[in-house]
Amino acid sequence: MNLKSIGVLGAGTMGNGIAHVFARQGYHVVLIDSEQRWLDRGLATIEKNLQREAAKGVIKLEDVGAARARISPALGRNSLAACELVVEAVTENFELKAELFRDLDSICRPEAVLATNTSSISITRLASQTRRPQQVIGMHFFNPVPMMQLVEVIRGMATSQETFDRVMELAVALGKTPVAVNDSPGFVANRVLMPMLNEAMFAVLEGVADAAAVDQVFKLGMAHPMGPLALADLIGLDTCLNIMRVLFHEFGDPKYRPCPLLIKMVDAGWLGKKTGRGFHQY
Repeated sequence: MNLKSIGVLGAGTMGNGIAHVFARQGYHVVLIDSEQRWLDRGLATIEKNLQREAAKGVIKLEDVGAARARISPALGRNSLAACELVVEAVTENFELKAELFRDLDSICRPEAVLATNTSSISITRLASQTRRPQQVIGMHFFNPVPMMQLVEVIRGMATSQETFDRVMELAVALGKTPVAVNDSPGFVANRVLMPMLNEAMFAVLEGVADAAAVDQVFKLGMAHPMGPLALADLIGLDTCLNIMRVLFHEFGDPKYRPCPLLIKMVDAGWLGKKTGRGFHQY
């Protein structure tokens, strides 16, 4: 896929990881956020992770500066006007994403592809907010983006075969393994994963075991690299709650009801690793 300029909208955990992998593979990246502090934090994370990769021999030390130089931070969305593909990576909220897609549709060149890193929201519904639904697609990366191999590629009802093929090729060019899935709430990964994490939270709520014990069971009994509650903390408990609410709303099935303990923890601002406290302390 012969692209020169990639836009990434959102410099948070997922956005800075997406910018990192594009820049590492030689693409020029325009990284956008709404506040300078979020941009600064995202760039600092990218720098730290590039240095870590160099220390491990994943990339050469001289490649760190080159990759960082390919990332142009900016506050205004108009900076995305020349990008050939834009990946949206903001909070898992339909109204926010819909507003962004309407704006991107008016800012970006007519031939540009608009991709979303949404974990659960309908690609078809987001595409309908634009005048180019054939060029809207889901490109769902996994955290931590520089390390995780999978990209779920999701086409909406109107996504063209050309757009789909180009994004599948692009994922391979990034060193990822793309897997095609259909447009359904939560797609594959989060439709299966989130109810498991939610049920682990119910086990804590109901006093079956504490968080450390639940995670230990999964690490020792199922050979998971981390337990479900540590994973929820890594993902962000606010993100987990948003996804569960999408699943519950879209399917209308009580099995997707968010655990009350999850809701309470998010209300308290205990969002997991990024805030220093979730089911575990950091």
